[in-house]
Amino acid sequence: MKALMKNKKNISSKLYRFWKILGPGLVTGASDDDPSGIATYSQAGAAYGLSTLWTALITFPLMASIQEMCARIGIVTQAGLTGTLNKELSEKYFISYDVV
Repeated sequence: MKALMKNKKNISSKLYRFWKILGPGLVTGASDDDPSGIATYSQAGAAYGLSTLWTALITFPLMASIQEMCARIGIVTQAGLTGTLNKELSEKYFISYDVV
């Protein structure tokens, strides 16, 4: 019985750690898939088929690195990318936005 509980606790801690690491990136990535984006992707797929699939080899690593940087900035600052940029750059460039 103890071995079963220990195994269950071990699995749940690994799953928790996995979701804790994946969570910010997953939320950031999912937030970009809005209905207009999905419609655009569908129309582009219907028009061009698989002929532009080669661009994924170039764009995916770039996209993944940007998403990871944004997630890490969010974890460290407890704010989104826009809020962090506003806070850091508003004084330098005299941009003033009220972030609620």
